[in-house]
Amino acid sequence: MAQQREEDQLYPIAVLIDELRNDDVQNRLNSIKSLNIIALALGEERTRSELIPFLTDTIYDEDEILSALAEKLCELVDLVGGPKHAHCLISPLESLAASEETVVREKAIESLKVVAAKQSPEEFEKHFLPLIQRLATSEWFTGRSSSCSLFPVAYATLPATSIDNQNQLRKMYTELAKDETPMTRRGAATILGPFAAATHAKMAETDEIIPLFNLFANDDQDSVRLQSIPACVEIARLLDNETTDNELSQTMKGLISDKSWRVRYMVAQSIVDLQETFGSELIVRDLIPGFTALLKDNESEVRAQASSKIKLFCLALPESTRSEVVMNNILPIVKELVNDVNPHVKTSLAGVIMSLAPILGESDTIENLLPLFLTQLKDECPDVRLNIISNLAALNDVIGIEQLSQTLLPAITELAADNKWRVRLAILEHMPLLAQQLGRKMFDDQLGELSLSWLLDHVYAIREAATVSVRKLVATFGSEWAKTVVIPKVLELSEEQNYLKRMTMLFCVNQLLEVLSKETVEEDLIPAIKNLSKDPVANVRFNVAKTLANMGEVVEPAVFESKIKPTLEELLEDSDADVKFHADAALQPKIEKMDCLTESVPKTEVKAF
Repeated sequence: MAQQREEDQLYPIAVLIDELRNDDVQNRLNSIKSLNIIALALGEERTRSELIPFLTDTIYDEDEILSALAEKLCELVDLVGGPKHAHCLISPLESLAASEETVVREKAIESLKVVAAKQSPEEFEKHFLPLIQRLATSEWFTGRSSSCSLFPVAYATLPATSIDNQNQLRKMYTELAKDETPMTRRGAATILGPFAAATHAKMAETDEIIPLFNLFANDDQDSVRLQSIPACVEIARLLDNETTDNELSQTMKGLISDKSWRVRYMVAQSIVDLQETFGSELIVRDLIPGFTALLKDNESEVRAQASSKIKLFCLALPESTRSEVVMNNILPIVKELVNDVNPHVKTSLAGVIMSLAPILGESDTIENLLPLFLTQLKDECPDVRLNIISNLAALNDVIGIEQLSQTLLPAITELAADNKWRVRLAILEHMPLLAQQLGRKMFDDQLGELSLSWLLDHVYAIREAATVSVRKLVATFGSEWAKTVVIPKVLELSEEQNYLKRMTMLFCVNQLLEVLSKETVEEDLIPAIKNLSKDPVANVRFNVAKTLANMGEVVEPAVFESKIKPTLEELLEDSDADVKFHADAALQPKIEKMDCLTESVPKTEVKAF
């Protein structure tokens, strides 16, 4: 019996070994993902003495397996005996942190951070610091590069009294910053900001941080230089404005005009963060000329990124000079970018250009921005037009609806017939908002007919959106407007030869039920729907049944009994099973009625569109 119990105890580790050596990658992966279960079965001592050494010594596998292992090991802290024994996980994670595959290294480092956070200061100094030293001085760059990510967490974890270890960490980091391989230097540059912050400005106080920043910013590899830009943001937060001006500004100006477009792209991406950390004098002297240079960059990717930051950059400018800077420095370049050869640049600009209107005010917006908006509304790139249309509300707040109707509405009307259905959809979706701003009379004169014409569009998404738009318009202008303007047009759809347009009429009626009075439904809509109950297309007939069911929820019970129920009973005798099903469902008094319709796949009796 004792031997049997021992064999039972050994079984989990035997399963693990067998599965890890299985030819099927998925089996090996599943085994790795079950490590916590196996460790629980083995117990803390055997996990430390058998499982972890096995993983350390015998795992040489596919990157996918190693990645899963690196991610899973940090979950075993409690299963190896808690923080006191967490150091036993360092060995396998150290091997994984030096792996050739970047994803494996990254996950190993993240797991090491979890393990470090659970260790006591004593255990940390005893086991984790030697790990960093081994990685930082390893033969291959993979280990040295991985070690960089551990420096901030290591420094932050050390007690303030551990001066020697702090000095040692800073010394090792400086050596990594000067490493012969660009991959290691890039890793060091990436964590310069967090490491400087973790030192509680110790590096800044000892004049260590500025030389390192300059070293990275002037590296011969652009992959290293571009990492110095987010570091600059973090460092500037640690320094006063005078020191930032004296020590960082000149180097930053060099990065703005760097020979590598990737570096300039990173500057454009971080420009607003730089504004937040630089003083107002530096913004005016360095960042404004730098930003305008990025807007005029010869690489389209840089121009597009800089264009996307125009709104935030302008809002972050000192309020006293904001309008002047926009007029004199930003707007002239914006006028050029409107006609940029690259569609991505124009699209980025179109997404933010409306935000300049509140800054410039009504007069300057009408004089300087409106012509640009009109140009973009007619741009050949659909995304440019889409972005302008989607931000019309911001413009209306500045120039007023009358000016908007005189200048942009003709262009909007033209776009309503655009070949690109997404552009038509964007116009359509803004109709309810425009209706609220224009008022009933101006809307009827300018856009009323246009809004209803979309019910006949050849694209289903447009027709569907048009029914929703019509409902919102009726909610804005009321039932009387619906009776005189909308309902006659909707009822005309029931006479269309194309069955899809007759279906659209049903969709629209279902939307209107939410906003029309009971009397209007009874007098104007029920007769038209009953006529469609004899439609030759089964799809129309079963949607008639669903529509009548929804009407029954709106009208008085007596109206349902006298005007709706007889038609549903007729549909119960229909030859089509779907029609009978929906008619029967509509007649069930306690069944929740479906309030949405679908354009189902046409039945076989439908021969053609």
